[in-house]
Amino acid sequence: MRIAIANAMPMAAEALGRVLAASGEHRLAWVARTGLDAVRLCADLPPDLVLMDLGMPLLDGVEATRRIMAEAPCAILIVTARPQDNVGQVFRALGAGALDVVATPVLLGQEDGAAALLAKIRTIGKLIAGRPAPAPSGAPRVARLVAIGASTGGPLALARLFAGWQPPPDTAAVVVQHLDSSFAAQLVKWLGEQTPARVAAIGDGDRLDGGTIQVAATDHHLRLAPCHCLRYDEHPRDAIHRPSIDVFFASVARHWERAATGILLTGMGRDGAAGLLAMRQAGQATIAQDEASSAVYGMPRAAAEMRAARQVLPLGKIIAALAGA
Repeated sequence: MRIAIANAMPMAAEALGRVLAASGEHRLAWVARTGLDAVRLCADLPPDLVLMDLGMPLLDGVEATRRIMAEAPCAILIVTARPQDNVGQVFRALGAGALDVVATPVLLGQEDGAAALLAKIRTIGKLIAGRPAPAPSGAPRVARLVAIGASTGGPLALARLFAGWQPPPDTAAVVVQHLDSSFAAQLVKWLGEQTPARVAAIGDGDRLDGGTIQVAATDHHLRLAPCHCLRYDEHPRDAIHRPSIDVFFASVARHWERAATGILLTGMGRDGAAGLLAMRQAGQATIAQDEASSAVYGMPRAAAEMRAARQVLPLGKIIAALAGA
């Protein structure tokens, strides 16, 4: 891939360039030292991927990402020092259209940092290329399940959704968001600050919990088991997304006999569309976010094209649909 670097720190930019050169798989498109230069170069010399730092002069990484996605869209990976210390900025960048985040290799052990960066780049490369990626009753007080999948732009969409709607005591809300597992705890904490509802990371074997927003929290796939408990599973190992929305939605279609709503929010690729179709075929309600309100209209578009979604709605109307159900 042709990969661009947007980083104001010469040492960090040099380290990133060395990682790309040593991989033998990628070539450097250009280096931008300011956010404004990154926006201009993305328009003039479009790369396949931009490695974007958050602390950029003139325009920070969040605003540069927002401008690039509006003016010359391309894949963006946030590569920044100590991302765990900048959770708010990280989620704003993901909401603006960045695909994922990783720490700058020069600030990790070089070998481990380079491997982590290249693994992220390989995953994004596959995504750009379009490669695939009778039951017991369960807890009696949970009468309804809302299953939500999200990817690019998902954290901000989830924050808006749960600011406007909180699951009532008889309803469990389960979220599968494409995000590195090292950020799961921060996502749970951050979402908890955006909504009055209780937000919890899912542990292996947890039961559905009415009135709670439960968030997938590992790189393994989340499934609803026949006992109506939530289990993690490393298979399928070749799935491009970990956790996979398709895997979770399909398990809900198979094992949940009560009222359910599947919601597929903003994101790049097709993950979740097939699972949403399985839910619809099982007689469950299905909703996809519309193009105008999506940061990236990839996954919801795939669901709409497959007729997996009974309704295609802007985010505000998804909130109204949940409140009125």
